[in-house]
Amino acid sequence: MNVKLKRLIPTTSIALSPQFQSTDLISSNPGLGSVWRALQMVATTDTLVLIQGETGTGKELVARAIHDESRRKLGQYVKVNCAAIPGGLLENELFGHERGAFTGAVSRTDGRFQQAHGGTLFLDEIGELPLELQAKLLRILQDREYERLGSGRSVRVDVRVIAATNADLQQMVLNHRFRADLFYRLNVFPIAIPPLRDRRDDLPLLVGQFIRTLAPRMNKEVCEITEEALEHLKQHTWPGNVRELQNFVERALILSSGRRLEIPIEELRTSASPAMTQPFAEERNHIPGVLHQTKMPQTLAEAERNHILGVLHQTNGVISGRNGAALRLGLPRTTLMYRMQKLGIVQRKTIVAHCETVQPETRSAEPGNCDAGTTRAAPVGAGQSSLQGVFP
Repeated sequence: MNVKLKRLIPTTSIALSPQFQSTDLISSNPGLGSVWRALQMVATTDTLVLIQGETGTGKELVARAIHDESRRKLGQYVKVNCAAIPGGLLENELFGHERGAFTGAVSRTDGRFQQAHGGTLFLDEIGELPLELQAKLLRILQDREYERLGSGRSVRVDVRVIAATNADLQQMVLNHRFRADLFYRLNVFPIAIPPLRDRRDDLPLLVGQFIRTLAPRMNKEVCEITEEALEHLKQHTWPGNVRELQNFVERALILSSGRRLEIPIEELRTSASPAMTQPFAEERNHIPGVLHQTKMPQTLAEAERNHILGVLHQTNGVISGRNGAALRLGLPRTTLMYRMQKLGIVQRKTIVAHCETVQPETRSAEPGNCDAGTTRAAPVGAGQSSLQGVFP
């Protein structure tokens, strides 16, 4: 059965009141209704807002909606992505500089705070803000004043700040990667946006909206979608959330030639594989000879140790020579042996310039089959694996 496009696209979001309508914010899910209600309550104030949610959930749309419904809607709405600007340039980008503050500063330049005076400044990916700038941001949030680079004079500014992040700021505080005082200052009015997998009922509305906006740009006449296709979309987990869904619908429109949206179902099955979310942990647990772990290594030393063990298994304990672990790792033999000793990988037996049987089930090696200078890191004996000796 086909679902006509007009049934998928509401004129306004049914979760919004007549006084708060937006064509960009679409939902029929009760869980997202709390977001709209919080948005309405905080929009009319100048309170700091911290928007939290996974990537692609629409944090910037919520920030823009807050600005559009606030008393500052006639003022500037300025966006800054803290992760997109190098730390050395971010201070100048936010606060500006005076003439002569550094080489090439031929005139005074206003920063983003000054540009947003009387309006709203949206700080996206606030968790990526360098520690050295967090103290300066805290001051402007508390005192509403700052200093340009190269200036000793404070500048007062009237700006409403909205911050967003997909990181766990509380955990970052515990790890000393984010200032606790700045977190508590930003966390005045938090808004948590649920991921798309928790509001699958919104999929028909979102798909319809994307078709309506994207199809005319592509000169497509798509206006319907099958119930079966919608069910496939609802079963997908959408780790990239609404952004991933929009990109998927755009690709489907390109592939569709008639009035019906043809979705690439195989692509959904491929992207839903566990390898997408755990590309290394699952593979590591299937490497023989490596100590299995239930989670990723916690330190660089552990990661290096497990990597060396895995390569030693692949080479059957051979360290040097054309087929040795040292060559595969791109290290001199002596360096590898030093790293093994430091990481607690015990070399109990070394065989140089000749070969012995490595495992009982393998055929005996002939002298001509072994490279001169080959070194093995394993004891050899009946019933023993060749990698017994590389474990501590």
